[in-house]
Amino acid sequence: MAEKSDIEEIFSKSVRAGRRTYFFDVRSTRAGDYYMTITESKRDFNEDGTPFYKKHKIYLYKEDFANFQDALKEVSDFIIKEKGLEIISDNNTRKADNTTSQNIKKESSTDFTEVSFEDLGKES
Repeated sequence: MAEKSDIEEIFSKSVRAGRRTYFFDVRSTRAGDYYMTITESKRDFNEDGTPFYKKHKIYLYKEDFANFQDALKEVSDFIIKEKGLEIISDNNTRKADNTTSQNIKKESSTDFTEVSFEDLGKES
């Protein structure tokens, strides 16, 4: 049987990224405080072709928001600095030219929900 905190939706945002979807959900502790779960859900297929979803979840508590936000920004900045905005795949490499950048912007405005981590460390 699922606990009430597992099924109660306080607040939720999702980010679609190809075959993956990331869910940012606000849950409540027994004491009534809030914490966040981040779930990666990836669609896959059984041998018979029927779809199923692989899910991975992390729990993030308020006292860890600032460190998590700092680490995410530092790692993101490092990747962009080292590899730029170039998209590299197993099959090919393409540079983000103006046309590609416009397509990415156009796609991202319809396929993704922007999530800002700037306010995670701030108390209301």
